[in-house]
Amino acid sequence: MTEQERVALVTGAAGGVGRATVGLLAAHGYAVIATDISPDVEKLTDHGVAPGAGAVVGLVGDVTDSATAELAVAEAVRRFGRLDLLVNNAARFLRRPIGQSSDDDFDGLFATNVRGAFAHSRAAVEPLARTRGVIVNVTSISGLVGMANQSLYAMTKGALVQLTRQLAVELAPRGVRVNAVAPGAIETEFIAEARAADPDPEATAAAVLSRHPLGRISTPDDVAAAIDFLASPAAGGITGTILSVDGGYVAQ
Repeated sequence: MTEQERVALVTGAAGGVGRATVGLLAAHGYAVIATDISPDVEKLTDHGVAPGAGAVVGLVGDVTDSATAELAVAEAVRRFGRLDLLVNNAARFLRRPIGQSSDDDFDGLFATNVRGAFAHSRAAVEPLARTRGVIVNVTSISGLVGMANQSLYAMTKGALVQLTRQLAVELAPRGVRVNAVAPGAIETEFIAEARAADPDPEATAAAVLSRHPLGRISTPDDVAAAIDFLASPAAGGITGTILSVDGGYVAQ
């Protein structure tokens, strides 16, 4: 491995945004440790990677278990000797009125969406400090503005917004930058699941689209490009920022 090569760890790598991010980072020369609770993540191992792109290693693990974070970080260092980028992308979505939301819903969402990011950030601090690396959290516009029937999901994403700002301040003296992307609606499994449970999916889709000034919802590739930018030297002066990838939704 040369000094120019970089190493990334991406959680939730088997989903739409995760796969797009792994593919883009690998195409830009990163070696990538890609983790997910789904065994499908193992299919990413050196699969469909262009000649000259970085290696991809798929690992099955549950982000709610702190041991997963420690093992993934250790694997990055063992295989590639360093860690330059952590992308905390793993998440679960829940669209449910608060009156129908259970304690188990609360605990499950916070374990995946918040504790997972916390545990991976904690495990990655020392190797990232050695490389003056970067953390990018994947939050949501639901963590920035109010959304009906998303109380639990929005709380978890709001927690990620504040974790991003806190870590940006805490880790700045060690040269580690911490930012987040906040997607709006994107065409992923999240949206497919919500659509399947919706009594009038076409009306809901039209209403969602009408609230995006650009007239389209974002793609996983849009989000991956924003992550790649925040990780790059071009964003070297940026930390503590929440970059919305939402077609103008929160600008209204």
